[in-house]
Amino acid sequence: MNAPKTSPFSLAQPEAYARWREEKLARYPEQLADLVVEIRDLRQLTSGERSAILERCRRANMAIYISAPTADKAAVRQLGRQFGLRNLDHNRGADEDAITALRVQEDALHGEFIPYSNRPIAWHTDGYYNDAAHQIRGLVLHAVQPAARGGENALLDHEILYILLRDRNPDYIRALLHPQAMTIPPYCEGDEEKRPARTGPVFSIDNSGHLHLRYTHRKRNIRWREDPLTQEAVRTIQEILNDPPYALQGKLEAGWGLISNNVLHTRTAFTEGTPPRLLYRARYYERIAET
Repeated sequence: MNAPKTSPFSLAQPEAYARWREEKLARYPEQLADLVVEIRDLRQLTSGERSAILERCRRANMAIYISAPTADKAAVRQLGRQFGLRNLDHNRGADEDAITALRVQEDALHGEFIPYSNRPIAWHTDGYYNDAAHQIRGLVLHAVQPAARGGENALLDHEILYILLRDRNPDYIRALLHPQAMTIPPYCEGDEEKRPARTGPVFSIDNSGHLHLRYTHRKRNIRWREDPLTQEAVRTIQEILNDPPYALQGKLEAGWGLISNNVLHTRTAFTEGTPPRLLYRARYYERIAET
């Protein structure tokens, strides 16, 4: 997809990029506490609460909210609707309402997938294996019950990764915008193909000029375009994410949540408590409105 002429992410607009970059870095939060907003009711935000969340999402594409502990999935869905998040991704492993209960599950449907285990998860954006028409642009993670130990997240705005790469070599961005930059192989159960291979760009720019990232830090079963510049760009991403500047760390406690434009994130390994760890995950095809 060609970038609109007004987008700072267009390589054809270096002046717009320079202005945007300066403002982005000047306003970027220095610690996780800078993203936090306390809210009274997930179902009905006050105008001040909604404005505070939007302000943080405009700065960093994410906000952390603190509310009273609840296991009400309808409240999580209503929170999303207040930010224009409506079209949920009915991904494999999700519940019938398309909101996923992230907990340790060892059954045949969930057991082989890391999000349903207590193992660590490396840097990724959600839904990187989705097709182009169903990219995950908005994400809500709501903590019902945290782990007894571990389960912390690291968070990094994908626009920051774009800056770090473009500052090193703008041609890295050009390579990662290529429609065949990254291929996720098909997923099969026995002889049955459950999901075909997905090929697409790493970075893309939508018709409104917004930047989207499709990425996983996993090394196994990922096919990168076999040209020297793409290979060099991928090595540079991996180098940056091994010790990323600007990353923010923290743990979602009961009633806390992350609302974001599907930023890069990780999860450390964890030890279960009583009751066991439970998060709700809502993936959306829209970005957060007004960001």
